[in-house]
Amino acid sequence: MKHFSPPYSSAAQFEQQLREQGSAVMAPESLRHWLGCGEAELAALAPFWQQLPPDNYLRDGGRYRFRRHGSFVVDASAAAPVRQVEHRAHWQPLDYNALHGGLERWFEPMDEALLALPGWSRILEALAATASRLKGAQPWFVEAHQFRIDTADGIGRPTPEGAHRDGVDFVAVFLVQREGIKGGESRVFEAAGPRGQRFTMSEPWTLLLLDDERVIHETTPIQPVAEHGWRDTLVITLRRGSFQDPLPGDSSAA
Repeated sequence: MKHFSPPYSSAAQFEQQLREQGSAVMAPESLRHWLGCGEAELAALAPFWQQLPPDNYLRDGGRYRFRRHGSFVVDASAAAPVRQVEHRAHWQPLDYNALHGGLERWFEPMDEALLALPGWSRILEALAATASRLKGAQPWFVEAHQFRIDTADGIGRPTPEGAHRDGVDFVAVFLVQREGIKGGESRVFEAAGPRGQRFTMSEPWTLLLLDDERVIHETTPIQPVAEHGWRDTLVITLRRGSFQDPLPGDSSAA
C-alpha cells in the first residue's frame, strides 16, 4: 500500500498555512519546538494509552475503539490558564455526527497523573494561543479524547461516522503511536471547495490541526499487518463561547 507523506509545515509556517488553507501538519521535531518542550516530556504521555477502557457507544457494533475523555477551559488571561471542568458527557448534534449524534456519551475520565504532566499543559496552552491568534483572544472550551483503534477483530475504524466536521472551531489530531498496521490515511477536504489532501501520519507526535469551519476530515480504516495492531491518537477540539451541549428540550439527547 502506497503511503503519501504529510505536507509538513515548519513551526514558523504552521499558523500561516492554517490561515490560508484551513489545515496544517507539523512534524515531531517542529512540534517540540512549537511547544517549547523536549522529547522526554512528550514520551511521558504515551504510556497512558495502554489501559484505555472500551468505547461502549459504537453503533456499528464494533469493539475496536478504546477511549478516555476530559474537558477544560483554557484562558491565557487567567492566573491558572488551564482549568479542568467537572467531568461531563461528550455530545454532538446529528448534523455533525450522523452515527453518534444526539447521544450523550459518558466516557471514563482521563487519568489525573497524565493531566499533571508538564507536557499536557504545554499542549493545551499552545493550541489555545494559536486559536486566539487566528480567531481572537478569548477563553477556549476544550475537549480532549484519548483514542486507541485496535485490530483484534481484523479491522478498526478511526472515523466510523465517515468524513465529517465536529461543530467546533479547531480540531487537533496528534499521532501518539501506530503499531503493526496498514491504512489509517488522513484525508482533509475543503468544506466549500474542490481541494483535498491525503497522507499518512506515521511518526509519533505528528500533529494535524484543522479549522473545523473550513474543512472536512476522516481517517481510513486500519488492518493488522501481523497478528495484532493499533493506532493511538490524542484528539483535542477547541470551541469558542461554550462547550457543545444538547439544547434544552432537545428530544434527540439520550
